[in-house]
Formats: sequence, structure tokens, C-alpha cells
Amino acid sequence: MHDEIVGALYEEASRIASQAVWQEGAERKLRWDQWLDKILTSRIWGFPAMALLFGAVFWVTITGANVPSSLLGDLLMGTVYGWLHQGANALHAPEWLSGFLIDGVYLAMAWVVSVMLPPMAIFFPVFTLLEDLGYLPRVAFNLDRAFKGAGAHGKQALSMMMGFGCNAAGVVSTRIIDSPRERLIAILTNNFSICNGRWPTLILMATIFVAATMPPAFASAVASAAVVGIAALGVIFTLLTSKLLSKTLLKGETSVFTLELPPYRPPRVLQTLYTSLIDRTLLVLWRAVVMAAPAGAVIWLISNVSVAGNSIAHWMVSGLEPLGVWVGLNGVILVAYIVAIPANEIIIPTILMLTLNLAKSSLASQGVMLELEESDIKGVLTGLGGWTALTGINLMLFSLLHNPCSTTLLTIFKETGSKKWTLISALLPLVIGFAVCFLTASAARLLGWA
Repeated sequence: MHDEIVGALYEEASRIASQAVWQEGAERKLRWDQWLDKILTSRIWGFPAMALLFGAVFWVTITGANVPSSLLGDLLMGTVYGWLHQGANALHAPEWLSGFLIDGVYLAMAWVVSVMLPPMAIFFPVFTLLEDLGYLPRVAFNLDRAFKGAGAHGKQALSMMMGFGCNAAGVVSTRIIDSPRERLIAILTNNFSICNGRWPTLILMATIFVAATMPPAFASAVASAAVVGIAALGVIFTLLTSKLLSKTLLKGETSVFTLELPPYRPPRVLQTLYTSLIDRTLLVLWRAVVMAAPAGAVIWLISNVSVAGNSIAHWMVSGLEPLGVWVGLNGVILVAYIVAIPANEIIIPTILMLTLNLAKSSLASQGVMLELEESDIKGVLTGLGGWTALTGINLMLFSLLHNPCSTTLLTIFKETGSKKWTLISALLPLVIGFAVCFLTASAARLLGWA
């Protein structure tokens, strides 16, 4: 009834405007923005246009980040790393101290900067440009009907889009939903939006495992399509989980609302660059570096402190290996996700540092992770870690579906005031993640692909 009343009001307003407003020219021409909306919000063309736009964004990000990332790696993990060790030797620093500070703390931070900064410096300005142009509300408009069908509020599409930047921000943005039941659904499912910290993992796995089987001319496009596919899968899981919650733990009537599309705006390039580079890229990078420092220290310690003849990392990985293999992952990945609870940004450096150290490779030195190109990373993971394409694909799935980071969990607790819902928000995606990875691994083994 509400939709019909609002629709009738807008139809009447349109009728009055058509009679009272005169447009120059004998024939009223469709304005360019109206023509654009007919495509971008069309039931037929809206979703393909959305997939193409985001695919183009990821393609630009993947292809454009390779060279600067390699240069940063050469500088931070080659030149500067050597200088630091030379300085430590000149000061006669104890080996354990230089190992802890340089091989543990510094290299973890250096890897995060060299791998994350270039793609973020490309991705965020382009994504912010789409936001500034007024496209993201049109994405929410396209998804509104789907959220209503899932028993959720249409505004959840907006909070979901916020989650693609940061899940903690996405949780806070659910305040725009008036219904407590529907707001809780939005909070519990926001983790299925891929946050900043998970993009580097997805892009790297798509590049070295999915796109590696393709001819070089198509590799970047295939990697971009794989990342878009994972993001689309996140939307699907958001809808399915919302439907499940609305039928079980959070039953109730679906609210309605009116979404007004803002006009298209000309790009404000300087402001977009400032917002994306200062407020987003550097802020996220700083958070990643702050989290990488203690994580690097922890990794160095568990790799070098021995119990009963083996390192703590060895015992942790060995204990989790059966579960990891069962779901198509491995013990190293599960330990990495435990270490990386504070921030998703440090998953890949943690995996590499653990893999190199546990394999006692010549590339590793007491928990060190040296400069590695993408081809080297694949060699380390497949040669020393025993990874297959299934492991890489399942890591992409688990990255999408695993538990929220500690910052998001703290935000959920503050927003809900409930330990129960905070615990559910952590366990629900984790259970789904393990289940999906297990099903994927089982299907691959059944078909003889693994």
C-alpha cells in the first residue's frame, strides 16, 4: 500500500511538472541523465552494466599496480632491508633483537606497504569517483527489490555498499534503518561485503591461480572477472543469509521506504583525489601497518620459540592441518587467520612468512619474508606450501566468508549492546565459510580435480 501511495504521488507530481514546466524545443528531448538512468537502473541492463563497470575498475587496479608494487618491493625489502641489517651489524646488535625488529616487525610492515599501497592508490580514487558521480545509489536501487524479497530492508543495500570500504563503517551506517529487526539483519550480514583489507588477498589469488591458466593477453581480464565474481557471490550470500535470518531468528514484516536517486554530478577530481588518497588510502594503509607490526612480531616469536624441539608455529600448524585439508585449505592458512584477527590486511604476509619458515627455505631466515614477485609467491605457495589451484580458490572463498575482524566485532558490540549478537556475527560467517570451502573441496575431489 505504501509503495502504491508513493507511486501515485510521484505520478501526480510528474503530471503537474509536465504541464507547468516548459522545455525549449518543439519536441521534448530526453535528457542525458534520464537516458543514462534508463540503462543503469534497467532491470535488463542494470546488472550487466554494474558488472562491466566494476570489472573495469578491478582490471585497471590489477594491471596498473604491478610496476609500482615491484618498485616498492625492491626499495623496502631489498635496499632498505639491507641497510637496516648493516646498521644492526655496525651497532653489534644481538641477533635475536635484529631478527625480531627487522626480520619480524619491519618486513611485515614493508610487505604490507609494497603490496597494498599501489592497488589502493588506484582502486580508491576510481571507486570514489563512481561514488562522487552518483552511481552507488543506483547500485542500491538495482538491489532494492532483491533485499525486499530476502525479507530485509531496502536501505540494507546502502549499508552493504559502505561495507565494501570498511565493514565497521558498514555496521555503523545501518543506523539509517529504523526497524531494529532489519537493522540487526543488516549488521549480521555486512561482513559479506568485501572490505579494503580483503581486496589484496583476492586480487593476488585471482592473479596467480585463476588467471595463470589463461594466455597472458587475457590474464588480467580473467583475474578481474574472478574478483568481480567473488564480490557478486558476497551479495548472493548477503541475500541468502538475510532470508534465512528473516525466517528463523529475526522473523517479522518487511518495512518499505522511498529511495530518491541523486542527480549525476560532474567529477570533482582534486577533491576525489584528496578524499581517496588521504582519507581512505593512507588511513587504511596506516591501520594495516599498525596491525602488521605486532603481527610480524608474533609470527617471528612463534617461528623462533621452540617447545619440545619444534617451534610454536609448527605445533599450531600441525594441530590445524587436518581441519584445513578437510575444507580445502591448510594449517598455515588457519593459523594466519588467527594471527590476523586484528586486520585482514596481513593475511598474505602472514601466510608467506609461516610457509617460508616452516619449510626452512633458503629464502627464509628465522621468520623472515624477503622480497617476492608474484611468480615467486606462487612458487613458494605451490612448491614449499603444497598449494593447488583448489587451495587458492578456497582461500578466496574463505576470505569472503570468514569472521569479521576485531574492529568490526567491537563496532557490532557497541551498536547492538549484546554479547549474544556479537558472538553470532562472528560464528555465522565462519560456519558458512567452512561449509562452503568443504563443499567446494569435496566437489573438486569427487570430480578428480584435486
